[in-house]
Amino acid sequence: MRVSNIISISALGSTGVFAQSSSIADAPVATGQPIGVSAKAVLPPQAFWTEGSLNGNVEGYVLAKTAANGSGLDYQVSFSNLPAEGGPFIYHVHVAPVPADGNCTSTLAHLDQMDRGESTACDSAHPASCQQGDLSGKHGSITTVNNSYWYHDPYTSLREGDGAYIANRSIVFHFANKTRISCANFTVFSPNTTTPYPTGSGSGGKTSPTPTSVPIGAAGVLNAAKNLAIAPVVAIFLALL
Repeated sequence: MRVSNIISISALGSTGVFAQSSSIADAPVATGQPIGVSAKAVLPPQAFWTEGSLNGNVEGYVLAKTAANGSGLDYQVSFSNLPAEGGPFIYHVHVAPVPADGNCTSTLAHLDQMDRGESTACDSAHPASCQQGDLSGKHGSITTVNNSYWYHDPYTSLREGDGAYIANRSIVFHFANKTRISCANFTVFSPNTTTPYPTGSGSGGKTSPTPTSVPIGAAGVLNAAKNLAIAPVVAIFLALL
């Protein structure tokens, strides 16, 4: 009896786990991207991981640009000076920026708005089901000494306020076993401007205020006329003193 109960409970637990995993929604397409925004993360000269077959640091960058159709981002990725072993190498957008001390561990986990987790490998044939930050899982790991290529990712964003926004986050470059080799923050270098810049020339100039007319009523006109009429008399009187 106890054995059958244990089997039933185990079966129920397995069903619950399956239902939970199958209920995770796909990442939404990041629509409404601003025009002309770009962000770039460049790996620093010094590596965070300082052991093994690495001469200096991996060299490279991840450049993201808002797509012309306003959905997702176009990426240009380039990496070189890879370690002689430990590949294929992977890289991701992590949720937190790199702190001033360069500690890549402080970047926390991958960007994962849907809380998918990492227990199941990313299926590149169904990229919407992957973590948004798992760029190499969706578009290919780094396998050659010099690797530079382009791709479009519909699920990451440069629209502020979007859960898939990457510009305040970081890129982390890993060994295949997920050990962190190097990391870098994104920097927005071509921000979108929704309000046109002023077209005037020069800087720091002051504009004179526009004169404003003060309305004068009928009584005011009469008083002004009286003042003008007695003005010559006052002038003659002052001359005789």
